[in-house]
Amino acid sequence: MTINEIQDEVIEEFADFDDWMDKYQLLIDLGNEQQPLDEKYKTEQNLIDGCQSRVWLQADLVDGKVVFQAESDALIVKGIVTLLIRVLSGHTPTEIVDADLYFIEQIGLREHLSPTRSNGLLAMLKQMKLYALAFQAKQG
Repeated sequence: MTINEIQDEVIEEFADFDDWMDKYQLLIDLGNEQQPLDEKYKTEQNLIDGCQSRVWLQADLVDGKVVFQAESDALIVKGIVTLLIRVLSGHTPTEIVDADLYFIEQIGLREHLSPTRSNGLLAMLKQMKLYALAFQAKQG
């Protein structure tokens, strides 16, 4: 599936709910389904700057595609990073760098997050794109 096809799928899932409490619950459920991050990746180096909660992000290049793994100590944030991984993981560095992540606006995520969580979301996205850029440069 392309990044845009996955985004459209996410938008459809969130469209099933009118109430933001239900959407938060969906985020929490997504986070709870996420595989725990291996302890060896929970390092200072993998912590994302700009997040109020602790978020660890691991990126690996596997067969030319970036594979992300992450974990957070906050339930909603864990759900958010799980969504980002679902959309971006398993794609080439170029696809990730060039991706227009319209699903964030379309599901209303940014407008329903507190300013600190919104900053955290941007920090997670920025870090994922930076990893993709670094892998792109290595392949270069």
